[in-house]
Amino acid sequence: MLNALWNPTVAGEIPLPHRLAMAPLTRNRSTPEGVPTELNAEYYAQRASHALIITEGTQPSADGQGYPVTPGIYTEQHISGWRKVTDAVHKADGRIVIQLMHVGRISHPDNTPHGRQPVAPSAVQPTGDMFTATGLKPMPAPRELSTEEVAATVDDFRRAAAAAIAAGADGVEIHAANGYLVHQFLADNTNQRTDRYGGSVDNRIRFAVEVATAVADEIGAGRTGIRISPGNPFNDIAESDTHELYPALVRALAPLNLAYLHIGHGGDEELLFTLRKLWPTTLVLNRAGTDIATRAKDIEDGVADVVTVGTMALANPDLVARIRSGAPLNTPDPNTFYGGGAAGYTDYPTHSA
Repeated sequence: MLNALWNPTVAGEIPLPHRLAMAPLTRNRSTPEGVPTELNAEYYAQRASHALIITEGTQPSADGQGYPVTPGIYTEQHISGWRKVTDAVHKADGRIVIQLMHVGRISHPDNTPHGRQPVAPSAVQPTGDMFTATGLKPMPAPRELSTEEVAATVDDFRRAAAAAIAAGADGVEIHAANGYLVHQFLADNTNQRTDRYGGSVDNRIRFAVEVATAVADEIGAGRTGIRISPGNPFNDIAESDTHELYPALVRALAPLNLAYLHIGHGGDEELLFTLRKLWPTTLVLNRAGTDIATRAKDIEDGVADVVTVGTMALANPDLVARIRSGAPLNTPDPNTFYGGGAAGYTDYPTHSA
């Protein structure tokens, strides 16, 4: 069954040597200005044997930042920092796309370069606290974006995609999952707008489709992916109509002929199979919490074309070689997931070490 993992394929214009990719994982190890460093380059290059690296969420604008020391891709300094990463990955014969993540309301002014109130589809305050440099603080109520500001945010994604390509990335992934801004437009508990971006399913999917269209127009559909997570309650999301919403979204995205659709699977098999039938290009699946054999079976059964792994990739820079040889896997250390230096980041041993 594992043989299904090792057949070459493509994600749009990106050729993949096999089908085991690295999922995006927030690591909070950029500079305070959001610039990737040599340490980040080392981390990603270590994992270049994955079919494709999808980077940690990267803010497309100052308003898009939610967490401390996460990377950006909207200044020349960001581009220069990411160039170190992409050069290192390509030197190691890898492929890398930068995930564009605007967090929307999941933020705190203390974590942003301009100290501004978070923005969102609607002024609905999320529950929970945000980690800041001075400790945990409640996330404030966001400011509702005006209709004109929504269009400007679409342009932020467009410019960030162009910056990612200028930084040497093979493409971008639009983060429309996990309760961040694009997902906030999709979900009926966070989107209470009365303009053309709110209310009906067609209106709530509009922002996602406009972002995807703008990015694809800017850098090419074959270098544009998008990630969704139907029914995921993370970050205080509550969706009441996933079986109507997500097929409508996928039908609207399908004519764009994007490189791939990345689904964070929450267990709704019926919806997953529906989306599989509707999607015309490469489908990437993240079935978190399952073993490699289960993920490989999704490829063998035609449910997915590529599968992603998260903490397994985090803890095993040589994961592909370990799986191929049947070697045991390192155990990830949750205490070093977010923030810090090399410990728990670039010091996980390879099997031959």
